[in-house]
Amino acid sequence: MRVDFDWEQSIPFVPAATAIYMSIYLLFVAAPFVLRRRTEMRAMVIALMAVTGFAGLCFLLLPAEPAYPPPQNLGAWRGLFEFADWLNLRYNMLPSLHVALSVVCVVCFAARASHAWAILLWLWAMALAASTLLTHQHHLLDVVTGMVLALAACRLIYGRLVKEKS
Repeated sequence: MRVDFDWEQSIPFVPAATAIYMSIYLLFVAAPFVLRRRTEMRAMVIALMAVTGFAGLCFLLLPAEPAYPPPQNLGAWRGLFEFADWLNLRYNMLPSLHVALSVVCVVCFAARASHAWAILLWLWAMALAASTLLTHQHHLLDVVTGMVLALAACRLIYGRLVKEKS
């Protein structure tokens, strides 16, 4: 299934963006240090599970592949890029699970952060989303649907579970 726009072929491939792409794992490591209440942590984990389950269903029903040619000239980023690419599943496109998982974490963390930290978290989420495009792992439609999925999960799952336990 095709999920790209023709103009996306002009998005440059930036191997160094792999470092930002892989920074998603720092969000997972930070979770127990940011979400200090058990109810918040549990609610975030349930939201992440729901996002993963829904995205997995989409991958099965709407298998898609990137429309980009195989990357060339990886330079010093070859090892990290190949590791990131190995972690990705072949048809893991729409919605971008990478974007969805990072946005869920950022929404949950930003609710506990100062205004300045919340802005930095959202900038990180936007950089992660951009990195999926710059590493040619996803297309714009994948990124947008990943964000929508994350925001829906945060509203319907995280927000409700945290309110119920407060």
